[in-house]
Amino acid sequence: MNRTTLSLIAGATALAAVTGFAAVSAPDVGSATERTGAAATLPVERTGLLCPRPSISDLAETTYTSFTPVTRGAEGEGTAALRSAAEQSAPDDAATGKGEKDEKDGEQADGEKGEKDGEKGDKDAEDGKGSAKGGEPDKADKPVLQLREPGTPVTADASGAEAPALIGTADGRFASGWTTQQTTEVTAGTGRGLQGVACTAADTQFWFPGASTDDSRTDYVHLTNPDDSAAVVDIELYGKNGALKTTVGEGITVKPRSAEPVLLSTLTDEKQTDVTVHVVVRSGRVGAAVQALDDELGGDWLPASADPSGSLVMPGIPKDATGVRLVAFTPGDSDVDLKVRLASPSGLITPAGNETLHVKGGMTAGFDLGDLTRGEAGSLVLTASDRSVPVVAAVRVLRGKEGKQETAFIPAARPVETRATALDNTAKGTTLSVTSPEGTAQIKVTASAGTKGGTPATKTYTIKSGTTQDIEAPVPAGVKGTYALTVEPQAGTTVYASRTLSSTEGGVPFFTVQPLPDDRGMVAVPDASEDLSVLQR
Repeated sequence: MNRTTLSLIAGATALAAVTGFAAVSAPDVGSATERTGAAATLPVERTGLLCPRPSISDLAETTYTSFTPVTRGAEGEGTAALRSAAEQSAPDDAATGKGEKDEKDGEQADGEKGEKDGEKGDKDAEDGKGSAKGGEPDKADKPVLQLREPGTPVTADASGAEAPALIGTADGRFASGWTTQQTTEVTAGTGRGLQGVACTAADTQFWFPGASTDDSRTDYVHLTNPDDSAAVVDIELYGKNGALKTTVGEGITVKPRSAEPVLLSTLTDEKQTDVTVHVVVRSGRVGAAVQALDDELGGDWLPASADPSGSLVMPGIPKDATGVRLVAFTPGDSDVDLKVRLASPSGLITPAGNETLHVKGGMTAGFDLGDLTRGEAGSLVLTASDRSVPVVAAVRVLRGKEGKQETAFIPAARPVETRATALDNTAKGTTLSVTSPEGTAQIKVTASAGTKGGTPATKTYTIKSGTTQDIEAPVPAGVKGTYALTVEPQAGTTVYASRTLSSTEGGVPFFTVQPLPDDRGMVAVPDASEDLSVLQR
């Protein structure tokens, strides 16, 4: 085997570590790639995403949106499609692990029966909109959502509790930067409000600080298995005094290519306001997200926190937040003090009365920070007194006045190093927040064409060191439908970002916040010619 082949195997191995599975081709001499020293930066050529089941409410209205940005060097053919996952068990049975397959007849998510067996749910020929169908395994091969071309998002709509979890793959020119979002509006009942979540890649470990087993909360851990073999998962719960005693949290089996919602309150008898959930996969891999629903305060998705670290950023707390609650957890036995700072539009400030917060090892701690932002954009920056002690954290954010409040969650986020995209944007209901805790950063923001038409637009911005900016994002000219916003920091700089969608229903400020982690759509591959020169010495 020659050195060139070895180099490509190394590159493919690196890609697999990033995306769960990957393929890469040798770069042509004249191909459009970026080179750093002896490495070429290439677009990933295969990736996967998992979307949890959107809602348990019959009143839910869900839109799935999928998009791949135009990427230099990503050429040729390819596909990006999402299909329904088999429904392993009803929510009421989820925590028992019984996992009966849903035998329902593939109703359309708007409640009407799907009467045309050959009809695809991926798109409408004219406007790119489709209808998601859930249920029958023999319909699982038909895409719910399928991209037509990079640079233009597509959507599919679903209604009620039958909207399915989705399993998707993208390859070729659609893989690099592929992003999918689901946004759900629930007009009444537990968890009413706007709920949004970005679909994620499969992994083997997740941390969710900010969950709850309180009587007022109905929190689910949604597990989705993309593979052809079963996954086995443990769910650990940590409260204010340490690990909670659980009954059936160990050895939960998630059947192949299926989704399993697990109701937290059935895993333990202990009622706790603040709980950290740790999902550990014994075998296989899954996607995981927590859906946190409150009887009075609405609800939203709680995405996984960034990996445990001594430095964390929770970007984009809405400026009109009426309540902010920080939940933090350190997995080890060591206690840690957290220095708390707010990255405001004018710089880093220390909130009065909350300069330092103490977190005991192995115990979940909650802190009410009040109306932290006081009418200005802000991001919470946490620094451990001992950087060697890792921490996970999230904030629960309230908007609105008592009796008409809504909830969203912002976990500690991964930084945007190369590129990140937010979907389902509109000109009036979207806020893009960007923070640069250390060092001034230049960013480029591109608004894609709309789902039904429009011309892309791009603007550049300067984010000063230590600040958070709610930027006036570009809007596509002549836009019809919703559009994507793609954030790209200039080389050598790192930012954190989030996007808020908002509307008002019956005087209640519906909203949802999604952090924008790096899309990991590019990977450095060893330069074959450099390796050959070493071999020829």
